[in-house]
Amino acid sequence: MNLPDKYEALVITLSDRAYRGEYEDLSGPRIREMLNDFFITTGWDHNISMSLIPDDAVLLTNLIKEAAESCNFIFTTGGTGIGPRDITVETVAPLLKKEIPGIMEMIRVKYGTLKPAALLSRGIAGITGNSLIYTLPGSVKAVGEYMTEIVKTLEHSVYMQYGIDRHTKS
Repeated sequence: MNLPDKYEALVITLSDRAYRGEYEDLSGPRIREMLNDFFITTGWDHNISMSLIPDDAVLLTNLIKEAAESCNFIFTTGGTGIGPRDITVETVAPLLKKEIPGIMEMIRVKYGTLKPAALLSRGIAGITGNSLIYTLPGSVKAVGEYMTEIVKTLEHSVYMQYGIDRHTKS
């Protein structure tokens, strides 16, 4: 299987208040910035689209199902906590074909050691359709922490997803 000539990514921010215009979405743009840096480093041609929606499971499901056909990467920000409007994990989990639990577990442990509140994030990662999908918390600081760890695995994840063996034999 060949790698794509151009990578498509979608960043979805889930926030009732940002959607209503009560404050500016900073987390989605932070993901886009860090993802763009990753693509520049790898030399991969790319396009990153953004979407801002309220905390709505039907909207999120429809957006992910549509994007999973054409996007290589889907990132969500917001809705991974334990609040009554936090619906991202419950919405995304049934859409996953394969879950990738290790990355999110490691992030929670690494940052939860310093800040126990970080252990309350329920973010998940996996594959849906043709897309790698990652659900991140809504705080800009947490997005920076999560993306710092996720981008370390993205290139290898793509190779694995496309069945390309980049392991060295030693």
